[in-house]
Amino acid sequence: MLRYFFYCLLALMLSDLFTVAKSAETGWKVGVAKAVITPGETMWMAGFSARTKPAEGKQHELWAKAVVLEDAQGAQAVMVAADILGFTQELSSSVKQELRERFGVSDANIMLNSSHTHSGPVLTGALIDAYSFDAAEQAKVDRYTQWLGECVVQVVADAFMDLEAATLYSGIGVTRFQVNRRKNSAADLHKLTEIKGPSDHAVPVLKVVKNDRIAAVLFAYSCHPTTLDGYEWSGDFPGFAQLELERVYEGAVALFFQGTGGDQNPLPRGSTALARQYGKELAAAVEAVVETDEMKLLQPTLQTTYCEIALPFSPSPSISDLQAVVTSDGNHGYYSRWANRLIGRIQGGETLDTSYPYPVQLWKLGEQLIFGLAGEVVVDYAVGLKEKYGWDAFVFGYNNDVMGYIPTARIIDEGGYEGDSAQRAYGLPAKWDPAIESLIYEACDQLERSLK
Repeated sequence: MLRYFFYCLLALMLSDLFTVAKSAETGWKVGVAKAVITPGETMWMAGFSARTKPAEGKQHELWAKAVVLEDAQGAQAVMVAADILGFTQELSSSVKQELRERFGVSDANIMLNSSHTHSGPVLTGALIDAYSFDAAEQAKVDRYTQWLGECVVQVVADAFMDLEAATLYSGIGVTRFQVNRRKNSAADLHKLTEIKGPSDHAVPVLKVVKNDRIAAVLFAYSCHPTTLDGYEWSGDFPGFAQLELERVYEGAVALFFQGTGGDQNPLPRGSTALARQYGKELAAAVEAVVETDEMKLLQPTLQTTYCEIALPFSPSPSISDLQAVVTSDGNHGYYSRWANRLIGRIQGGETLDTSYPYPVQLWKLGEQLIFGLAGEVVVDYAVGLKEKYGWDAFVFGYNNDVMGYIPTARIIDEGGYEGDSAQRAYGLPAKWDPAIESLIYEACDQLERSLK
């Protein structure tokens, strides 16, 4: 009788061990890696056309970080976060092609996000009319861009090598240092008793746990990293937030994903002390989520979908229109560089583009929706998508291709920097047609229906 009981107990123990092992095999697998991408030579900084010289030192390293996800069925996806102003179409395409060839990962399963720090390096093909430097500086930009693409591919490869059983959780925090810059004066901020205009104060968080420890924390926020405008490399407040989280969760990798911060600024701004302050505020919001027992456990199912839609431009300017821009700009600055370049193209017999191939992406991790929109998306899109699909949805901007601002029809009608003039810095042939808003929402709706 005792022997029978012993065998039953042993069988039960082995069954439990088999169940645990099977669970580990059929749950999530996650790999994480990171690499320094701070330029090794002195070169021009991205983001502010008013800069007049290359970088001079650094506040901290710039990073490219990668997370590889594998669900219970073996489907894999790649998430990259980088301390750069934005992936260009060309850079994104080259990285994705290499990842397809090496790892068999499709475009739908690759998410390349940039923090949009304005204290990182200029990249080839980005904001082509914003900067004015010589051929020697352009050669540095080209070398760095080539190297960066190779580095991103390698950090993803390192993350694939790190794939291990893991659990995945999601949650939403809150912090409020971003301000709608179209509706509030930075100079008068200390006098304002009411902050106007739409904003998105949510802090989306994904937590990765391996072997009972936090291996990675992915978090997002909708705000321009423009606290700093000096000449030192820096991730701005997202960089300081990542450093703080990696200090708190020793051994973990913290990855920042930019949200829909196209019209959102950290205010006030202008000092390293403020960048640190905002970084600590953001990190504290993440910690408040990570350390709660209310994070949602995500089942090991991965669904991804992707499309490119033709976003139309408004009618292209004529040569006389462009000549008027040159005259009014005093033949200096990015307005005139943009106008003169387009005049040359038209006189050379080229036809200006009438639309742009705009990538839209949607993932579902367990029950967690993640929208990935390209360009400098204004915050209205996050509000609109969350109103329809739930306030716990994640909405990332600056994803896969940063070709210009993505305003709503309202902002295009209002004009101003986000609605009109910024497209000149990016080198686009005209401002967007107001129809882009409905086209982007329709694409998101179609992608969401395809997941069901």
